[in-house]
Amino acid sequence: MLHASNDINRLIREPVSDPDFPDAPLDWTREDAVRTSQQEDLELTPDHWETLRALQHYYAHHADDAVINLRELHDALDEHFHAKGGLRYLYTLFPGGPIVQSCRLAGLKAPAIASDRSFGSVA
Repeated sequence: MLHASNDINRLIREPVSDPDFPDAPLDWTREDAVRTSQQEDLELTPDHWETLRALQHYYAHHADDAVINLRELHDALDEHFHAKGGLRYLYTLFPGGPIVQSCRLAGLKAPAIASDRSFGSVA
């Protein structure tokens, strides 16, 4: 497990090129998300972008964790979008599963069990 002060990539990181996505992975761009969404027949709306931003923020603040806890990530997204319907709403945005598909679009690796069909993923 790397701490921020020991991770050379964090120490030499270039300034963030997209101020709307301050927690984006180093090799991720909006164009990557658009390209992936087009391949998946998904049109990105402001709520899609907000989901990607929320995921990137969550991952950035859990970077020292050896493993991303799927249940905690699930709960964090549910809480973030609670006013709009939580995870039920996110399933309407991401028919491939709000964790698996949105992580793919955000340039993040989904937790291993997230693609388990018994857990509610459809991707």
